[in-house]
Amino acid sequence: MARIDLANFVNALFWVYYVLIFARVLFSWIRVPSGPMLTIYRFIYDLTEPYLRIFRRFIPVVSGIDFSPFIGLIILVIVRSYLVGLIAYGTF
Repeated sequence: MARIDLANFVNALFWVYYVLIFARVLFSWIRVPSGPMLTIYRFIYDLTEPYLRIFRRFIPVVSGIDFSPFIGLIILVIVRSYLVGLIAYGTF
């Protein structure tokens, strides 16, 4: 049972990171005012930028659209699926 619990915990961590990346995309569409919203935006930016920077080095911005969050989410889905399966069942 402990393996399943660990797998569920790792799965939840991936979901939190998905939400952070999605929130960053939403913030990129609006003007972030000063105050608490700016603090939240900076927090999300600081957590997601190191990961997204990896993809931004290889994927150029096309017509002002940054595809790194999209590619980053796809990679996270693949890694999550493999990792959670490996933890829970010992196989992929």
